[in-house]
Formats: sequence, structure tokens, C-alpha cells
Amino acid sequence: MNKSNVYYCDLHTGFNMNLLQKLKKLMLAAGIKNIDFQDKFAAIKIHFGEPGNLAYLRPNYAKVMVDLVKELGGKPFLTDCNTLYVGRRKNALDHLDAAYENGFNPFATGCHCIIADGLKGTDETLVAIDGDYVKEAKIGTAIMDADIFLTLTHFKGHEETGFGGTLKNIGMGCGSRAGKMEMHYDGKPVIDQKACVGCHQCARICGQDAIAYTDENKAMINYDRCVGCGRCIGACNVDAISPDNGSANDLLNKKIAEYAYAVIKDRPNFHVSLVIDVSPNCDCHDENDLPIIGDVGMFASFDPIALDQACADMANQAPVIPDSVLDHQPHHTHDHFINNHPDTDWRVCLEHGEKLGMGSRTYNLIKID
Repeated sequence: MNKSNVYYCDLHTGFNMNLLQKLKKLMLAAGIKNIDFQDKFAAIKIHFGEPGNLAYLRPNYAKVMVDLVKELGGKPFLTDCNTLYVGRRKNALDHLDAAYENGFNPFATGCHCIIADGLKGTDETLVAIDGDYVKEAKIGTAIMDADIFLTLTHFKGHEETGFGGTLKNIGMGCGSRAGKMEMHYDGKPVIDQKACVGCHQCARICGQDAIAYTDENKAMINYDRCVGCGRCIGACNVDAISPDNGSANDLLNKKIAEYAYAVIKDRPNFHVSLVIDVSPNCDCHDENDLPIIGDVGMFASFDPIALDQACADMANQAPVIPDSVLDHQPHHTHDHFINNHPDTDWRVCLEHGEKLGMGSRTYNLIKID
């Protein structure tokens, strides 16, 4: 497979160009104008951030993409799908309130927000792909109704996939609630009750009411209710919860790749990823920790596989921030994201996506000043 082009710019600015202008220059250099936007609906997939988390992308970046799409004749909207777990984004009304609270409103971004899978997360379009694990992906309807699909991704760590990059933003992010359940279902967590301290953080974050407590205040899981979303793993501060299936995260990564393939196949797509505020866990948390590395830059490409690979490569070259969560982890490899979450291997997702024909892990990195 031929190398894909990934365009990159650092975060240095001058008196003549700020970061927002630099982002527009990056997208133009990467070829976004080659897409025919005229009178077409353009979905911009973004994560609005769980209120309480401050690592999500500022809405200012979204406005740059929105304004450029309008300039090119398109009809953009910002979009995401509802979540499986407890929080402020589990239904469309609360989700929109959360988005507005975090600054994603038409006055700040220049376009409307649409929750793609509807009020209760049940508005879905079935996309046949005949993958190894997914035969019919369940994608939020508004996303599939769009003529053009764009992403604006905050690149950060993730407790189940190693990092949350473009493929994660597309695959998991565009799945309806049933789709998210399908992706998570292979791996269900187990609890080491000897290690459990009875803090109840896992029960607080469980969206399925699947965690109860023994008379000794030790957590236990009702597997008839559990969907394997893994939120309890990230919530446990004493590592008392872990995946039952050693390959569960690999299967999750492969399903995410297949869902991403369902979203982008057969229509124009373009992707931007910002490697800034690289927190150790997902923006779905209602908190964020100190970044694990310093800010790296902004990246853009038509190839989501190459884009994620380039972001990971550049991030892995960055030094670890002292006293961050990653700094306190044993460094068994030269890979920050595997060291940060040793039960994950992000490469599985990219390898499977490449197998599906979504792109190439080999790339030409082209720097834009």
C-alpha cells in the first residue's frame, strides 16, 4: 500500500498568525478544498466533553472547521452520539445541555449541534459491512444522513484502547447506544474483592446498575446487567477491577475499526487531530488528570489510519511530564500509551483498519510552518 500524506504543524505562533489561523492553513494544505462541499451536509464528529473535564478541545477549534466548510459552500453541523454510562451525555437533551455548557453552541461555533442517535440513543442506521466481528454496524442516523464526514479529534490516553484518536472518535463515537454495547460486549470486568476498598466509585459510574456490594462492603458485578463498557475499570483507584478476557481490549479495538469503516466508506471524509492536553484517560470522564506528555501539535489527513499512527509516533517521542500518572507507571516499553494502560495495545485497531482498506500505517509527514 502506498504511503499516505499526513500534514503537521507545531504550536508555535507569531504576531502574524495565531493557532486558529494555523489550523485553517493546515487543513488547506492537507487538501480539504478537494472535497466538493457545495450545498452538501457535512457532519463534523467531535467529542463535546463531559462537564467537569477540562481537557476536551475548545470550541474555538471547531469554529475554524465550521467556517471553512461554510466558505467552501457546505452545510456543517457538529455531532456526537449518546453514551452508555452514567453522566451528562446519555440522552440528547442532557447531551446538548452539556455541549452548550462547554461552549459548543451556535453562537460560539457558527453551526448547530445534532445528537446523531436521537433522544434516547435509538435512532440508528444499519450499515452492512460483513466484517470479521461486525456484520451490520449500528450508526447514529444523522451521521449517516450527511453527505460528507469530517472529524476533529482530541488525541489523548484511553483506558481500554490505549489512546483515543481518530478511529476511536469515529468508531465508538458514531455508534448508537446499541452499537456501543455491541463493541463492548466481548469483555466483562472482574473484581478482586481482596483489593476492593469499598469506595463505591465503580457503582457511581456504572450506567447499567450492575454493581452491588457484599455485607463486607466489597463490590460485585451482576453479569446479567453488565455490558462490558469498562467504565468501572477506569474509575477504580486501587486497580481492583480488570478485564476478564485477556483479549477483550483487542476485540474492542477491532470492532472499533469495523465501525469506523462503516462510517467512512463510500463517501468523502477528512480528519484533523490535535495532540494537546494529552490526559491519561478519555474525555468521557467528568474529571481530567495532569497531561502525561507536553503538547505536540496539530495533524490533518484524508487517511485516518496514517493520522492516528503519526500522532502516536510523535507523541511517543515526547518526554513524559514529571509527576504525571504515566511518570509513576513502570516503563516496560518505549510506548507511552501501553505503559499508561498495560492491558491495552492500540496497534491492534490500526492494523485491523489497514486490513479493511481504510488506509495505511506508513505515511509521509509533511510539516507546515
